[in-house]
Amino acid sequence: MPKVGMEPVRRAALVDATIGMIGEAGSLDVTVGQIAKRAGVSTALAHHYFGGKDQIFLAAMRHILSEYSAEVRLALKSTSAPQDRLAALIAANFSPTCFKPTTVNAWLNFYVQAQSSEDAARLLRIYQRRLDSNLRHALRAHLSDPTPVVQALAAMIDGVYLRAALSRSGLKRDAAQQVLSAARALIAEQKQ
Repeated sequence: MPKVGMEPVRRAALVDATIGMIGEAGSLDVTVGQIAKRAGVSTALAHHYFGGKDQIFLAAMRHILSEYSAEVRLALKSTSAPQDRLAALIAANFSPTCFKPTTVNAWLNFYVQAQSSEDAARLLRIYQRRLDSNLRHALRAHLSDPTPVVQALAAMIDGVYLRAALSRSGLKRDAAQQVLSAARALIAEQKQ
């Protein structure tokens, strides 16, 4: 007889195990059995809840994206002046929650998976559109056409993640401040 109310707990354990396993392996070269074992559930139950490794990984990325979204909402909620919105948004992109090594490795693999999986590509497009929209809104007070700056900032944010993951040295403490300084320089350039 199944334990009532355990499904959300087991699903969360499987998602956390997926992020941890992919983060440690540095690739999607993990099995559902390994994930299930780490989560303390059977392989059959993992398949029952998610269907397969791709679906578990997508659930893990949805979880990471929801944590990211919460960081952004919290950062933006704490701003009162429009000019502070950009700094808050950039800081949220480099919060400790978003920049755990296992999470960064999951992001890298997510980008790779998006090349061959339509579901992953759709989820990636949602993230990218939301980031662009947030940056655009934050830059409205500064620029009449923020498009070039939005594109440059999104590329910088992704680039910091890629460099940190590939260098294995982690995030530099002042990464958010460096991106914000670059943003201010881009804004000043666009205003001229």
